[in-house]
Amino acid sequence: MTTNSVTFTHNELTDAEMLRYARQILLDGWDIEAQTRLKNSHVLIIGMGGLGCPLAETLCRAGVGYLTIIDDDVIDESNLQRQSLFLPEDVGQSKALTAKKRLNQINAFCQVSALTTRLTGDNANEILVDFNQNSLSKLICDATDNFKTRDHINQIAVNYQLPLLSASAIAQTGQLALYEASLHTGCYHCVFQGEGDDTRTCATSGVLASTTQIMGNLQAQAALTYLGLQKNALAQTLLLWQGESMTLRKLKYRQDPNCPVCGCNTAL
Repeated sequence: MTTNSVTFTHNELTDAEMLRYARQILLDGWDIEAQTRLKNSHVLIIGMGGLGCPLAETLCRAGVGYLTIIDDDVIDESNLQRQSLFLPEDVGQSKALTAKKRLNQINAFCQVSALTTRLTGDNANEILVDFNQNSLSKLICDATDNFKTRDHINQIAVNYQLPLLSASAIAQTGQLALYEASLHTGCYHCVFQGEGDDTRTCATSGVLASTTQIMGNLQAQAALTYLGLQKNALAQTLLLWQGESMTLRKLKYRQDPNCPVCGCNTAL
């Protein structure tokens, strides 16, 4: 497992950062305080594919102070159609390490660490120890591509009482939700009940390049609102995107009292 250590400290915005983020700070409802919260936030992104690339790039550009990115895969020629941090000369290279290099080029104010592994029950404590020990605002972003993995990440987020922003994209559709385990308002397992069709993937069903860009940036929007404004704009809400008809729908959910995951918050 490749890792890069970073030093976690609480800091105010520098003059250079004030200039860089000036257009955000000018926004109604978004001020220096909100931008400072972003600087003092740490986001763990699991999966640097079609969703993780636009998500990480937008968070990096917007001023999130710390990113940890996790992916054990290497870049394939077919990834270049939608995975926006990668170039043809990157084929065969580590997704996590290549993404870290590109993000460092985009914004040196954002500290990025890369892990060339998968998040599992066996290594979760090792990976989350730094993530959970510092006093920064924290968010886990799931940008993986199958139900089984998303359900497993949800289990870890609930066990560690960490907020989980989960997105998915396939063909011309996508889903997004932000689960807050500490509020006992429901989790990924409450919504999907551990069921899902993992035979239907981007490799078998295809995916439009714009679908992953839209969903990755909707995920970034929700993350920035949550970290900068301390607001969950998707509280107990599943957001559904349909690209062919250009429609967004919202479905409400609630905690399943019989959920085997969020009904028993026992640490790993």
